[in-house]
Amino acid sequence: MRTLRAVLVLAGLALTGYGLYGLLTDHFVQHPLEIAEWAVGGLLLHDGLWVPLICVLGATLARSTPVRTGLVLAAAVTAVALPAVLRAGVDGGNPTVLPLPYLRNWLLALAAIAVVATVWALIGRRRRRAG
Repeated sequence: MRTLRAVLVLAGLALTGYGLYGLLTDHFVQHPLEIAEWAVGGLLLHDGLWVPLICVLGATLARSTPVRTGLVLAAAVTAVALPAVLRAGVDGGNPTVLPLPYLRNWLLALAAIAVVATVWALIGRRRRRAG
């Protein structure tokens, strides 16, 4: 387990270094400091607001593990998809920017999460009744 953690930490550090190298050497990136500000802001928003809010909602609204897991997954998917959903159709003159139906795809992902959480809850309920 200790070796696996060390390998995962090293892999994470290597990927972070590769990402920073790409950020600093990409000729399309004109202001890398603005990207760093955006990344730090996203991290603060995620860890300072989003995760505590989801934890409080999960602890107060959902008592079963499938529902709590479904809510956490839905929140994570929403956090990732929301910028694309809100900016869909805004291409700034470049039709290759955000070309997909992000609202539909986000809703399909949420529906899939809801179906899996419901099936998981029903299976758990059935097992508790049987055993």
